[in-house]
Amino acid sequence: MVTPHVLAELEALCTLAPLHQPYNLAGIAASARLAPGAYDVACFDTAFHAGHDPVVHSFALPAAMREADVRRYGFHGISYEWIARVLAEQRPDLAQGRVIAAHLGNGASLCAMRGGVSIGTTMGMTALDGLPMGSRSGALDAGAVTYMMLRFGFDADHVDRMPYEDSGLKGLSGLTNDVAALSASADPRAAFALEYFCHRTAQFAAAMAVSLGGVDGIVFTGGIGENAAPLRARILEHLAFLGPVESLVIPADEERMMAIHARDLLETLS
Repeated sequence: MVTPHVLAELEALCTLAPLHQPYNLAGIAASARLAPGAYDVACFDTAFHAGHDPVVHSFALPAAMREADVRRYGFHGISYEWIARVLAEQRPDLAQGRVIAAHLGNGASLCAMRGGVSIGTTMGMTALDGLPMGSRSGALDAGAVTYMMLRFGFDADHVDRMPYEDSGLKGLSGLTNDVAALSASADPRAAFALEYFCHRTAQFAAAMAVSLGGVDGIVFTGGIGENAAPLRARILEHLAFLGPVESLVIPADEERMMAIHARDLLETLS
């Protein structure tokens, strides 16, 4: 439940998710103006991944940094929780197995789930790590960041903004982050950007397979995962070495998952 104390804590986290957190907080502020007597409930994309083993969520940094909570948190948890819920209802056989869930959209990540529980994911401390995305770079060598600062004179604000806003499919193609437009384009840069996306997604999926000790199914969700069949096929082609693996598409419904959480919490107050 959002209280003034919770709101202050959420405001302090804006630097961890600059493309998301300020706008979420703006929604809460608007709610307070428009419906001052209503409750606000905050649901966290990190919660589904909160039980990860320290081997999974730690960075190889000195203890002082790790003790200061510099670690992997993971995101898209609400989407993955919805996938786990749907699988439990519609495919209980697969739900109890080893599943790679692929939330592919303007933001993209993978989640390794065993028995409906997250045991690994590709995003890190922020929503920048892991897969290339619409305008986000995905995994980026920290040494490349310091090199760009020294070589090109970029300040901290610039190297913080560029990997979020000017990279990913947008940066690779030099055209757009719209997958439909890239898929329809005859520009070789568009084809390169899409192949890069598929190749890196498959690489990270293979890493999730290591965490799981094998794969029973791959679930695609999100705008790209649901609608870009050629990209799904290309990713699966890269993963053919894993052997026969069932793949399916489940539409994302983070809004419904949040509504379920809000309902459950509000029922405890009645």
